[in-house]
Amino acid sequence: MKIKNFNGIEIKPKIIKNPEKPVWQERLIVQTFYLFLVIWIGIQFHFFVRWLESGGLSHFTERPPGVEAFLPIGSLMSLLYFFKTGNINMIHPAGLFIFVAILTVSFLFGKSFCSWICPIGMLSEYIGEFGAKMEEKIFGKEFKLPKILDYPLRSLKYFLMFFFVYAVFTMTTEELKAFLNSPYNVLVDVKMYYFFAHITMFSFTVIAILFFLSIVIRNFWCRYLCPYGALLGIFSLLSVFKIKRNKETCIDCGLCARACPHHIKVDKVTTVISDECTTCLACLDACPVADTLELKTVVGNKKLSKKYVGLIILIIYFAITGYGMISGKWQNNVPKQTYLELYKNIDNYQH
Repeated sequence: MKIKNFNGIEIKPKIIKNPEKPVWQERLIVQTFYLFLVIWIGIQFHFFVRWLESGGLSHFTERPPGVEAFLPIGSLMSLLYFFKTGNINMIHPAGLFIFVAILTVSFLFGKSFCSWICPIGMLSEYIGEFGAKMEEKIFGKEFKLPKILDYPLRSLKYFLMFFFVYAVFTMTTEELKAFLNSPYNVLVDVKMYYFFAHITMFSFTVIAILFFLSIVIRNFWCRYLCPYGALLGIFSLLSVFKIKRNKETCIDCGLCARACPHHIKVDKVTTVISDECTTCLACLDACPVADTLELKTVVGNKKLSKKYVGLIILIIYFAITGYGMISGKWQNNVPKQTYLELYKNIDNYQH
């Protein structure tokens, strides 16, 4: 809002300081919780693989169902199979519940999975922060790709997403069932483990390049290549809650736009409608004026305090995955002996 006195001199409106505490600390707590959860799952899975490698002679460690969070394509196939048949495929059932929980959270708060839960998103965020600070010290400003490159590159993750979605949704019910029950799918998490445990020089080089690019260009992987983020980006366009700006109280300081890690011009719009917004709420933390940037429902304009976002995400996530546990649909139904028999020929199973 711009006001001028009788001499035509612009007068800034009185600033009512924002009384709400920053939410970044709560988000860091949630991110750290999920990071340690992933590490714990990884340790458990490591010992499960060691048991397989021993031919069942070493101490048995239960395979952690949570590892299925890293199998989003298989989870998408399981979800489609459920829609077609009404049955939950019991090879990777936990992945289905985790996938549904993530989609539900995304339907409420957009790509919040990327900024509140995903450990890769957390790593990318802090690498990007480090890179941005270094660039500001050396060059005086953060490096950003020009729009002529940024927009085409952002489309890459959507091409990848549509490729996977098309491949899955053109499968018949019989083809879905055959793949989900195949030896390859049973051991796909073990094969994924070996990809990192026995990483090739080529794969290591690719990861190193992505790491370097993430320092130079903030959120390089998430912004340009992650197909999972592309899928959730579509959900973010349809999400119930969106960040809204009150033009009447906005003082055009631009702090919200500068705080946004995804370079969204929050200070230029009334409602943030962007496939890049992850509801990290950095813009709300940066806004110095009360009731100017708020999280509100698209319909009805109902406000939700930012301090409840992390709690709601946790409740939804554990309610859905908890239902999978208490319903007996969390652990898979693959017998230990089947795992041992299939593992003997793991190198022969190709997709």
